[in-house]
Amino acid sequence: MHDERSLAQLLPRALLLAALVLAASAAPAQEAKDTPEPRKLSAAVGPAFALGKAGERWAKLIAEKSSGTIPVQFFPGATLASRDPAREFIALRDGAADLAVGSTLFWSTQVVELNVIGLPWLAPEDKDLAAMASEAMTERIFAAVERAGAVPLAFAALGHRAMATTGKVLRSPEDVAGMQVRLASTPLLADLFAGLGALPRAMAFADAQAALRAGTLDAQEGTIATIAAARLDTLGIKQVMLWGAIAEFAVFAANRAAWDGWTAEQRAIVRDAALQAARELPGLARAENDAASLELRKRGVTVTRLTATGRAAFAAAARGVYDRWAAVVGVDLVRAAEAAVKGTGP
Repeated sequence: MHDERSLAQLLPRALLLAALVLAASAAPAQEAKDTPEPRKLSAAVGPAFALGKAGERWAKLIAEKSSGTIPVQFFPGATLASRDPAREFIALRDGAADLAVGSTLFWSTQVVELNVIGLPWLAPEDKDLAAMASEAMTERIFAAVERAGAVPLAFAALGHRAMATTGKVLRSPEDVAGMQVRLASTPLLADLFAGLGALPRAMAFADAQAALRAGTLDAQEGTIATIAAARLDTLGIKQVMLWGAIAEFAVFAANRAAWDGWTAEQRAIVRDAALQAARELPGLARAENDAASLELRKRGVTVTRLTATGRAAFAAAARGVYDRWAAVVGVDLVRAAEAAVKGTGP
């Protein structure tokens, strides 16, 4: 009888202890379940460059504005797109990335309307880029991105691409004829250089290094920041021409499924963060380009800006390419862009 009473007294305590043990073991699992998976944000380059810095900044702003409830992991170098910037929009559209900030030049492979930004010599000066960022143009660009399958959130100027050469100064279209030029593998760029009589070549950087050393490559097309960072001056590059041919913008966008899965409050946070990062980006890009230009000059590279007369001559030589791509992009969109640059747009 005594043993039975002792057992009856001990049983509730044992049950209580077991319950506490179960609760303690379940707490970490519950906590882990409640912690959201980080969203993946892609950019083609790292934070050493303005575009990558904007991506990193966007990720941090989302975390800050959401008090950590929307964690974001930044993936630079187009790592979510097999390290191919031209496939980054596909990665975003198909869900490999939840968010991305990408160049209009590289995204234009999938969103053909984005080629309007890079039409040769359409917007050769910084003031032209500001005009291209008008509300009317932004709405048209956003509509194109939406049709292609992503959710556009912000739009900002990156600047212009440049031409680095081993010796020749590019003052007229005749100077480009016959040149072996390495460039990014996008249809518009390839068509432009072929139209100017150059021999465009898409090759890996290691192959380009060897070709520059061997004297079988005459020029490299790209941003002045990447030209400086790649130390092309050590490979025979002596001249950089700021010719205003190809403009680039950055597009901040979200995957459709990820966007639809957020609440209205979460969407507002992500959009506000994108808009803030986009407002900061043009200043970052200008500072980056100025620093790269100064650094190249220190290394003995001659950095020249093409004159208005020179730009007009190149634009005339590239008119056939311009017209072909205007038809691809859509004449209405091109005319709207032209009107915006001229200051006659809505």
